[in-house]
Amino acid sequence: MNITYAFKNFDPSDHLKEYAASRFEKMGKFIGDTTETELQINLAVEKFRHQAEVILTADNVHISAYEESEDMYSTTDLVLDKLESQLKRMRERHKDRRHAGTPRSARMDVISFSEDASDLAPIIKESDLFEPKPMSVDEAAMQLDALKYEFLVFRHAETDRVNVLYRTKTGDFGLIDPGN
Repeated sequence: MNITYAFKNFDPSDHLKEYAASRFEKMGKFIGDTTETELQINLAVEKFRHQAEVILTADNVHISAYEESEDMYSTTDLVLDKLESQLKRMRERHKDRRHAGTPRSARMDVISFSEDASDLAPIIKESDLFEPKPMSVDEAAMQLDALKYEFLVFRHAETDRVNVLYRTKTGDFGLIDPGN
């Protein structure tokens, strides 16, 4: 990430430069540390107002934030908070779009075969629609063990995908994770 600073109407102290650099280097966790990422930080003083404007340009991202207050350190913090909230909101929107096609409920059918050996056509006996609960794999294993079921369908809390935890013939557990 390339960070450039511009100062207007004041000479910044070394401490202010180090403070701003340390604060804005944390932006890499939101956008990744790619060389195409540009972060332009403009700090200015006009009479008694301390102003900070930040322009972030990355792959498909162009965000700017502006703040002013009576202290340059607090102005830097305020503009950083505003920029972080915009990036978080953008990341959540992207995440929501990516998971828009993911089904939130699952249908379970109980199928049996007719007793006539010549006609092996399956017959749906029951059908149920349910929404898998979000939980960790450990939580699902404890619940499956306590309920004595053969399998448990749940939504993985970290990946937000529907997973199936099942009991093997040896008594251990197996996990089916559909991946991406």
